[in-house]
Amino acid sequence: MLTIKEEDKKELYDYQKGAIDQIFDRIQNQDNNYHLLYQLPTGGGKTVIFSEIVRRYIQEYNKKVVVLTHRIELSKQTSKMLRGFNVKNKVINSKVKELPDQAEYMCFVAMVETLKNRLNDNKLEIDDVGLVIIDEAHYNSFRKLLSYFKNSFILGVTATPLSSNIKLPMKDNYNELIIGEAIKTLIQKGFLAKAETYSYDVGLGTLKVGINGDYTVKSSEALYSNLEMQEKLLFAYEEKSKGKKTLIFNNGINTSWYVYEMFREAGYPVRHLDNTHSNKDRKEILKWFKNTPDAILSSVSILTTGFDEPSVETIILNRATRSLTLYFQMIGRGSRVLDGKDKFTVIDLGNNVARFGLWSEPVDWQHIFRYPDFYLENIKDDEEIESNFVYEMPAQLRKKFEKTDDVSLNIEEIYDETIKKGLRSKIILERSLKQHTEMCVDNSEDAYEARMLAMELKDDIDSRIKRYSYCISKSTKNYRDWLAEDYFRKLRMNIVKEYQS
Repeated sequence: MLTIKEEDKKELYDYQKGAIDQIFDRIQNQDNNYHLLYQLPTGGGKTVIFSEIVRRYIQEYNKKVVVLTHRIELSKQTSKMLRGFNVKNKVINSKVKELPDQAEYMCFVAMVETLKNRLNDNKLEIDDVGLVIIDEAHYNSFRKLLSYFKNSFILGVTATPLSSNIKLPMKDNYNELIIGEAIKTLIQKGFLAKAETYSYDVGLGTLKVGINGDYTVKSSEALYSNLEMQEKLLFAYEEKSKGKKTLIFNNGINTSWYVYEMFREAGYPVRHLDNTHSNKDRKEILKWFKNTPDAILSSVSILTTGFDEPSVETIILNRATRSLTLYFQMIGRGSRVLDGKDKFTVIDLGNNVARFGLWSEPVDWQHIFRYPDFYLENIKDDEEIESNFVYEMPAQLRKKFEKTDDVSLNIEEIYDETIKKGLRSKIILERSLKQHTEMCVDNSEDAYEARMLAMELKDDIDSRIKRYSYCISKSTKNYRDWLAEDYFRKLRMNIVKEYQS
């Protein structure tokens, strides 16, 4: 009998016990080759649940179990958790070429490609495998192994039952979906931290969508590596997260290095991590991140799964994504509770919250599971999101215009008034120009200072131009760029005229 160390023991909560009972009901009452999918949010304890299922299944059925993962880190974590539940198991990784001792084990933990190779080489006896558990089941790499286990009960577990391949929906591989506890409920019960979310509007018109349905790395790099976006990131960090342990997600290695350099030059403790780092370097960087209270870690892809650092206080989405799964995975990295930590910060620099809703909002997973095409086709597009942007002048900039009572302008309202009166729409921009000119002149000592202030109105002007172009149904980027250029030229001329008069 394997002795369990006290710190390795895992307490099963009521909702986890309920999930185990539900799953076992299907194991006991459905066919041997039934395919069941179980959903539970990141941080809810999926590994704990299926580890207890493995223990109980072996005890009741005396048949072997295979647990499939897609990354070596997850294999190690899963093996350790299983041992904590008194399940003796063997990890089948790339170093395991032969399996002479397989008769000694009732449970195997394996990565997909490695197991496929061992099965092809006839190195593993699978006749007595009664249960196959697929961790992170939304990855489609597991499909290639299903044919080997035609007489086994398949249990897939995932936080997001939406396939990573839009052409291969999960409903084609699973008979049923069981929904676990919702994020909001787990927060209320104290199992997950509450997210305080801050969104900064970003123009995503230059982003391109690739064949996988998400934004391409190349177009993301072009947008997020530019100076304006870098400055927006630094501003957001300093406004909402300064001094907090922060994990930044980027969509490109070059972007992440730019982020690293920017924070380093600003004097903040920062490191960069991507999938080209060696295991040794990765361990050293993650150890530094764990032990540095105000650490900033700029990353690419690598920490979305298999990474658990409860001390993370802020998640920054320095990227846009059209993947609901990735959205939940990224934010989930900050949701672990810790003594003294019952909330965390989310900073969104990719309009992701506008696209998917708040992380803790209810999601109809059953509908998404059954009708994934309908869901994917109805994801808000960037133009629709950006048409609803309402610019709010940052507090620091507002101080520079403190002599002006009102710095806002309702473009849509003025447009409606203009159309009703039968006037030309250009009056709207003329009215906006008049207000901006007065703002710059009233808050400056001379023309030079006023023109410098005008430069700081770029975001406000871009917002007004965009809203105006939506009103007149001319929203191409080239047209907006021309309007903005013309607007700035007229604003500078108006300022000079005011000081000459």
